Amino acid sequence: MTLAFPTSRKRFADLTEQEVMALAISSEEDDARIYRNWAQHLREDYPATAAIFESMGAEEDGHRRQLLDAYEARWGRAIPVIRREHVAGYYSRRPAWMMDNLSLETIRAEAAGMEREAADFYARAAQGSGDAGIRKLLGDLAAAERGHEGLAGDLATAHLDPEARAAEDAASHRSFVLTWVQPGLAGLMDGSVSTLAPIFATAFATQDPWTTFLVGLAASLGAGISMGFTEAASDDGIVSGRGSPIKRGIASGVMTAVGGLGHALPYLIPDFWTATTIAIAVVFVELWAIAWIQNRWMQTPFWRATLQVVVGGGLVLAVGVLIGSG
Repeated sequence: MTLAFPTSRKRFADLTEQEVMALAISSEEDDARIYRNWAQHLREDYPATAAIFESMGAEEDGHRRQLLDAYEARWGRAIPVIRREHVAGYYSRRPAWMMDNLSLETIRAEAAGMEREAADFYARAAQGSGDAGIRKLLGDLAAAERGHEGLAGDLATAHLDPEARAAEDAASHRSFVLTWVQPGLAGLMDGSVSTLAPIFATAFATQDPWTTFLVGLAASLGAGISMGFTEAASDDGIVSGRGSPIKRGIASGVMTAVGGLGHALPYLIPDFWTATTIAIAVVFVELWAIAWIQNRWMQTPFWRATLQVVVGGGLVLAVGVLIGSG
């Protein structure tokens, strides 16, 4: 015999007071686990922020004990299994594998959002309660959740002195540069420079914009795929601290393709010389942009970045034109 289970979720307004309490208990347990997971995830690079989340997890445990005591006094020890996903319109939480990949500032913002959502839930639940004691408890918890932003501020004052915050901000900046900027810049440089010779050699050899565009499209996408897989496979980020290989592969692959497509797309224009003039202008914009990114994010002196990128790219462009013209 096959058992059929209802697939529809229950509306919050249709929950009994006992079910609301059960939902609150499971939600507090989940939030405490989330804060502790964040603390563990951040402890190595951001110990001060990890201490904040440990304290916030302990606060959620305290709320859960209050709810359990009130529930047991009213209904006994048997608690129905009700979780967020069982209630229509109830606020949700991201799965652990998504939350572990968030940046430090995003995690802090996510925590603030969690507290606001919990406060709104308790305020709404208190309004629907007919038991004076439970109504008071839920109202107190709503106020406590709203006060958690102040708690986070107090904890930040205790754990995040200016020196600790500066150290964590520097670590966060370094992680962003190593995971996104560095592989993206390498991809943009490769896509912008390595495709110059084949695209402009084809352009001047055929003087056919459509053929040139097809060669540029193939070269750009091929280089993007190659660079993406190479970056993702070259380093898992565990030892080097360069972050997720998937993120780095995406950054490198996408920016490589973008770098090549920048001077391939003008050849969609039917007139050869118009397309070539625009393509050459795009090349120099790309090269100067790369030099600026190197100076801004990698602290490369601007004159050195200019010499490496603009002069080098110009030479590759000249090689392509000379070969195509010959």
